Formats: sequence, structure tokens, C-alpha cells
Amino acid sequence: MLRIVRLADPDRASILDRLCRRSSAVDPAVEQAARRIIADVRARGDEAVRELTLRFEGRTVDALEIDLDTWRREAAKVTQPVAEAIERAHSRIERFHEEEARRLRVTGFSLVDDERAHLELRVRPLARVGLYVPGGTARYPSSVLMTAVPARVAGVDQLILVTPGPCPETLLAAEVAGVDRVFAIGGAQAIAALAYGTATVPRVDKIVGPGNAYVAAAKRLVFGDVAIDQIAGPSEVLVLADARADPALCAADLLAQAEHDVDAYAVLVTSSESLAAAVADEVVTQLATLPRREIAGQALRAHGAAIVCRSLDEALAFTEAFAPEHLELLVDGGERIAERISSAGAIFIGAHTPEAAGDYLAGPNHVLPTGGSARFGSPLGVSDFLKRTSILRYTPEALVAQAKDIVTLAEAEGLSGHARAVTIRLADPGGESS
Repeated sequence: MLRIVRLADPDRASILDRLCRRSSAVDPAVEQAARRIIADVRARGDEAVRELTLRFEGRTVDALEIDLDTWRREAAKVTQPVAEAIERAHSRIERFHEEEARRLRVTGFSLVDDERAHLELRVRPLARVGLYVPGGTARYPSSVLMTAVPARVAGVDQLILVTPGPCPETLLAAEVAGVDRVFAIGGAQAIAALAYGTATVPRVDKIVGPGNAYVAAAKRLVFGDVAIDQIAGPSEVLVLADARADPALCAADLLAQAEHDVDAYAVLVTSSESLAAAVADEVVTQLATLPRREIAGQALRAHGAAIVCRSLDEALAFTEAFAPEHLELLVDGGERIAERISSAGAIFIGAHTPEAAGDYLAGPNHVLPTGGSARFGSPLGVSDFLKRTSILRYTPEALVAQAKDIVTLAEAEGLSGHARAVTIRLADPGGESS
């Protein structure tokens, strides 16, 4: 079930290379289908969204938007323990992102340099953001919180949630997090509606949140007409463990990721061959009683591995090359080892820090870079919902002081009009008020 990649394995190099070269690339057939869906929604708006929802999901949606009374009535069906957990999760996620905003100085700055040029970086929130949350047979109130909370903390004026077949838990999370409107639509058609607007669905400035392959393809295609957070691929975890790690914990954490999706990646890296064997056995034992064992089993067969390395240094080198979405450190000196990792979406240190804590309650965002994009990507955060504007105001003295260099550089680039735009002002340096 969980293939052990030993040092002497003749396919070792190719297996490791394949794992590290995975990406969030979209299947060409899926992309073409998404392209057709987007074109249809742009041409026919709400009518296309309704027809596509019926075709792909078997749902009839006369009213795309959930009215407030229905929203509140459905949200009230959530059991008290789940409702209280949602409230506590919201509180922790909000507190973390408020601290992020405070420490990042997201209010911008201004300065006057030595030559009396007034320079400013102005920061403003986006006006309207679309939140995509998977639905249907799944329930993801946590994804509502993780996308809505940082947007609200950033000061986004309007939050638009789209989700296919929203459940009471999702609607309660939306209410708690301050979502403004909810639409019971999903798939590429929902992405198109958010990106371009319809008679019912408002056009947004940015779309965030995970979805299936068609959602990912649609987000890639509409990027440029609207901002997106990332192209999310299958979920993934890399567990870095030493000989003293508990095989049962390692196996449980691999299975927790594998149960997400048949395309999920669950990888163990260790310098202990005996631990690798024990974890492989434990995976078989635990999988037998896992309700989502069919999904997890397929994921492990396709993308699961227990990689044996010669040393911790070699294990760390592979970890850095793999650039995991989630990295668990079940090793002695985890804090020190974490400092050596620069490419990971989120790092979980120690036996008492399961990745599941980050998914639900810890506070840091669980929308993370996948497919190796942790080499350059980051978790979703407050800064993703802000835009920056540069503001410049020169006094006559500032322009005179810098004119020679500006003209020199403009002429070096062959742009004489740029140079002239400066020299024409020097003829009457007092013509513009300071």
C-alpha cells in the first residue's frame, strides 16, 4: 500500500524526481472544458449558470442566491457543539490574522527624501472578493473561515461566497465570518460568474479558495481579468520522522491527508528503514477502519511513499526540493530543524501538533501553496486582500535635482519623449505649485 523507497531501489532516483516535479498543471481536456464553460457564462450569464449546474451537478437552481431568511434558518440547524467549535475557530483565526495585519504595517508609509520629493505607498483593501468553497457532498466550514476572515480583517467591503449545495455548517461559518452574500453555485461556471459578473452574481476583484480540477482550470483562465490567490492542486503532506517517531502517529497523519482526494500526496521521509517498514504496516492496519478508505487507498497507491535516506541532511535536502504544502517534523530538535526549511507552506513541529490542528483551529491559514509552489508561494493572508498604490509629488527643486539622471536614463533607452517631458518642465520650473 505505502511503497518503501529504499536506498538500493533501482527506481529510487526516478521516483524522487517524479515526486519533486509534481505540479498543479491542468489537464488539457479539463482546461478546454473550462474554457467552453467560461465562454458560455460570459455570453448567457445566469441562464448558462443554471443550465451548467443542472448538467454537471443534477441540481436545479432557480434562485442562484440564497436569501437571508433561508440562510439564517439553515444555519440555525447546526448542532450546538459544532456551532461552538466554529465560533472558537473563528476567534482564533481572526486573532492570528489581526496580529498579521498589525505586524506587517499594512497601512503603508510616506516619506520626503533629501531632494524634497514626496513619496508615498498607499494601501487599500480590495472592494469585493469572491470566496469559493467546495460543497455538494462535502462540508467545509473551515474553508469559509480561512478565506473570509483575512479578507474581513483586511477591510474588504463585500464578501461573496459561492458554493455548490451549501450545508448548514457552511452557512453558519459564513454568518459568523461576516460574509455578505451566498450563491448556491459551484464549478467553473461559478468562477466565470464571479470573474465577469451576471445579472445576479456581482463581478469581484479577486477569487480565492480551493476547488476541483475544473475550478483550478477556470481560475487559471480568468486570471488577468480578475486576481486569484493560486492554482490549487491536490493536498499533500510530507512527514519527516526519525527512528524515535511513533509509527502510529506517522501513519495517522499520512492517512489524514490521503483521505482528502484520490490525487493527494502522502509521503514519509526518514533515515530509519525500520520506521519506514513499521509505518507501512500501520497504514494497512489503520486504513481498514477508515470510513474514507477507498479514497485514501487510491491516493496512497498512486502518490504515497516512504523514502529512506542515508542521513537527516539528505532527508532535509529532499524535503526542500519537494516543497510540501504541509510539513510535519516528528524528529528530535524540531524547532532547530524547522529553521533549515525555507520551502514549505506550513510546518508542524512535534508529536502533539497534527496537521489537522492547522486545518481547523490553530489560527494560521490553511489555504497553502501546493504542487511544489511553496518554493515561491505563501499561505493566504491579510496582504492577499490589499492593493498598493505609489504616490509621487515633486517640488520644482526635486525635479531640478534629478533631471539630469532621468534624462540620461531616458536617452539610454532611446525614449526621447520621456526626456523631453522632463526638460520642458525645466524651462519653467516654477510653473507647477509645490
